Amino acid sequence: MSSIARILVVDDNPKYLKDVLPMYGYELIVVNDGLQALKALSDKDNKFDLVILDVMMPNMDGWETLKAIRNNKEYADLPVIMLTAVDSEQKQISGLKFGADDYIVKPFGLPNLLARIEALLRRSNWNQKKAQSKAMNLPFTTNEPITPLTAREKEVLNLVGQGSNNQEIAEKLFVREVTVKTHLNSIFKKLNVTNRTQAVLLAMQMNIIE
Repeated sequence: MSSIARILVVDDNPKYLKDVLPMYGYELIVVNDGLQALKALSDKDNKFDLVILDVMMPNMDGWETLKAIRNNKEYADLPVIMLTAVDSEQKQISGLKFGADDYIVKPFGLPNLLARIEALLRRSNWNQKKAQSKAMNLPFTTNEPITPLTAREKEVLNLVGQGSNNQEIAEKLFVREVTVKTHLNSIFKKLNVTNRTQAVLLAMQMNIIE
């Protein structure tokens, strides 16, 4: 499957993004700090549609990297999503003033991330017809029948998709954490998947969750 868009991920802990985004057809180039990001952007062979930029990184943080991106006419208009673990309105305002196009606070849910990426690509006049014409083929799916999830299992999976961990899910649903694990194991078995990310991706594709 050809990629929907090419994204530069600048994050010193990019595992979640590396696991999830390629399953939706996005092609990723991943670097661990701002200096590597500027080097990747300056490479004439690299053409990116969007940058996902973490704030806290070694060597050159996200703010300095964003300033450098906006000060270079070659990629000054490249859409940039900032990631941060700090939920501060002032920080978000500062990021937007520096030239960020959007701002996501960690931990974030998968639907939120995907929606923001798609919105930015649309706003940057990227060719969405190509994206819409590509059927989403998840590599872990099988032709085995899917057993319907219970209402409680859908609740659990929705919270997983929003970025909640097992303890947070247990607190929100007023159950024990071991009960959440039992529900997840049942979900994995019914959906024929092996982990949380696969379960959320498949459930979204099948409109089991939003």
